[in-house]
Formats: sequence, structure tokens, C-alpha cells
Amino acid sequence: MITVVGVPIDCVGVPEAGDPPFGTELAPGVLREAGLVAAVGGRDGGDLPVRLVGRVRDDRTGVLAWPSVRAMTDVVRRHVHQLVTAGHLPLVVGGCCTLLPAALAGARDALGGTGLAYLDGHLDLYDGRTSPTGEPADMPISVVTGHGPVDWVDLVGGPLVAPDRLRLLGPRDRAEAVEYGSVLPEQLGYLSESTPADLQSVGMAAAGAAARDALARGGPYWLHLDVDVLDQDAFPATDYLMTGGLRLAELRELMRPLTASDALAGISVGCYNAAKDPDGSCATALVDLFADLLAGR
Repeated sequence: MITVVGVPIDCVGVPEAGDPPFGTELAPGVLREAGLVAAVGGRDGGDLPVRLVGRVRDDRTGVLAWPSVRAMTDVVRRHVHQLVTAGHLPLVVGGCCTLLPAALAGARDALGGTGLAYLDGHLDLYDGRTSPTGEPADMPISVVTGHGPVDWVDLVGGPLVAPDRLRLLGPRDRAEAVEYGSVLPEQLGYLSESTPADLQSVGMAAAGAAARDALARGGPYWLHLDVDVLDQDAFPATDYLMTGGLRLAELRELMRPLTASDALAGISVGCYNAAKDPDGSCATALVDLFADLLAGR
């Protein structure tokens, strides 16, 4: 059974305690109101009691709002572990991509190991030193590969993915990452990213099937979607707008093989900013996407 769980966090604006919900914190509630749970034929697991708060960049880790990142990681990890152990397929709805190491750690705890298909406009291999902002959503892949801030890597028992069990699908920020001094995937022994142009040259369905087959050979895998893998004209309701991304139809074809596999252990989605979606069209597009891909599971 699919269980939809909300993780209402935002690391871009990072509220102070007592501030009203805003930005990507609103995403789980708005997507629920748009009919996500019924659309995927799932059950509503509610929102977890987590929030990222505070605008201080931690001296040791370099991570913004680190104490609440640490607390959120523990809560999400435990909950995903419980769901996967009970035979559920979690659909973890953020919030920002800070949730990914926790979700992947929970799946790993339950299954003994997982791969990762990471659909994102960014490499997200910054660490506490190279990230220009300290936003933890800059760092998910650095954490799961064991390169990120040591305290965060240790917290999740990283590295979480072996070099042959990670596929980066859709990043288009390599030049910027190099400029800021980010490590690159091949420097850590992982495969380089497949850019939108790479995916288009192969064909979306073929690229998705190839990633599925490679990951499933090693056992279960997790699928993470950051909506900024989409072109800014196709999906403007996100905080980091970028040209050169995928169209919604392309994303659907890329994800279809990945979501149809029995090896799929869970899904997470992040970085939908409902405050930038006044007419609800982006929420509807996301609900329609997941309905198409998951309603038959």
C-alpha cells in the first residue's frame, strides 16, 4: 500500500520558531488538498512533527539550522523505517530535499541497502564549506555518498549508496558547482550525471528503463524527485528557477519505468513552493503526474 507522509520543511527562508508556515512547508497540505492521496490510491499518513528553524549557520557542520536538521533526520528516518518494514510504499512529500538522507537511511535500515535514482536540476554535492548558503538542500547527495558534513553523514550511517547504485538524472548546474568548488560525482567514484540533453538523446523511456535495470540488479532502490528538474517554464512553483530542464511529458516518461518496478522501495518529492502557485496549476500537474504513475500499484 502507498502511504503518503508529509515533511513540511523549508530551508530557503528558514523560519524562526513561531513564524507562520510558508514556502515549501506548505507543499504537503496543498498537495493533499489537491487530491494526491486519492489520486495514487493510497492512505494518508499525515504530516510528521518536524520543522527547520533558525537562520544560524552551524560553525562545525556549516549547515544552516543544523539542530533542527538533525532532529528532522531522526524523525523521518524512524518513520520511513517503520513504513517500509510494515510493507508500505512511502510517498514522502516535502518540503525541501533536506529530507532525502533521512528517508534513504530509513529505507536502508529496513532493507539492508538501497540504490537511489535522483531526479534533480542540481548535483547537490556541496558540503558545509563549499555551499554558498549553508542550505542543507544543497547537500543531500554529498551526505548519502559520505562526502558531506561528517556529523550528518554519521547521523545517517553514511555512505548510504554504493558507487554503482546511484543515478543522477537531470542536473544542469555543473559549471556553477565547479565555480563554487563542489566535488563532482566522478571524483568520488560515482557515475557522472545524465543532463537533460543526455536523457533526450537516449529517449526518456529508454533512459528511465536503463536506470531502473541498473539499480534493480543490486536490490531495492529509492526514487527522489526535486521539481526543479523541470524547466522553469514548465514548473515555475519552485525556489530555484532554471532553464534547460525537462518538460512534464518528458518527466512522466522518464519516471514511468522507475515507478513500475517491484524493486521500488519508496519515493520522495521536494521543492514545490505552493506560495508560488497561486492558481494551483503546478499542484494539479504534480497530482496528475503521480496519479498516472502510481494509481495502478
